[in-house]
Amino acid sequence: MTILHLILLSLVQGITEFLPISSSGHLILLPIVTGMEDQGLLMDVSVHVGTLAAVLLYFREDTKGLTLAALGAIGVAPARRAIEGTPYAKLFWALVLATIPTVIVGGIFAVSGIEEALRSASVIAATSILFGILLYWADKRGSTHLDMAAMKLKPALIIGFAQVLALIPGTSRAGITMTAARHLGFNRVDAARFSMLLSIPTILAAGTLGALKLVSDGNPLALTDAAIGAGLSCLAALVAIHFLMRWLTHATMTIFVIYRVGLGLALFAMIGAGWF
Repeated sequence: MTILHLILLSLVQGITEFLPISSSGHLILLPIVTGMEDQGLLMDVSVHVGTLAAVLLYFREDTKGLTLAALGAIGVAPARRAIEGTPYAKLFWALVLATIPTVIVGGIFAVSGIEEALRSASVIAATSILFGILLYWADKRGSTHLDMAAMKLKPALIIGFAQVLALIPGTSRAGITMTAARHLGFNRVDAARFSMLLSIPTILAAGTLGALKLVSDGNPLALTDAAIGAGLSCLAALVAIHFLMRWLTHATMTIFVIYRVGLGLALFAMIGAGWF
């Protein structure tokens, strides 16, 4: 990959991963719009790993608490004692439960080849508009009386089932999980926070599989590209997360809805003009 392609890929991933506008959709569109070679799923995974590092760094207190909760869950007594009286044990199991539906359905998608079949501009255009409107509805309708302390197993599972829809390109994992959380009555900041924390197990699993394949391929150039892409996407994601969390303290999701609908309409226009 050229350095320009790497920079564009990393910026697109870093900026869009945690904003409710679909990183996977933008990554699929990048080679279509620019004429560059499709970076493939492995590079997609590499830049996702960079955004994983960003969320771990930005929410480092949560990362520490959840790590201790995970260790406590497998029987490490000092870790379990360290989080006594904190919400992290409950939050850990909420995240585990919310991840299970996506792991199961994602496995089916990967084996069946559905994932590749859905990587098209028309699918992205339709889902961008449809789930953008759904986000607007949930954000306007949903109350803001719940915070992270109310994230029990039932709402976590509902959000987890919603996350399955993000396997369809253009849906946006961040967008659909925030939509579900807002529909349930969680305030905007904690809806975004839970959405980002929920990305950790999903990206970690995909990143591990991708890293193992890169190493087994033994291609040093591919490893270098992956490392550069991960680093750049991490920096871009840190900026995007900071922007989103600050924005949601005083504003609604409408700006992202407008972008999604505009993107979808533009794509349909380009499809009609024969660009794709």
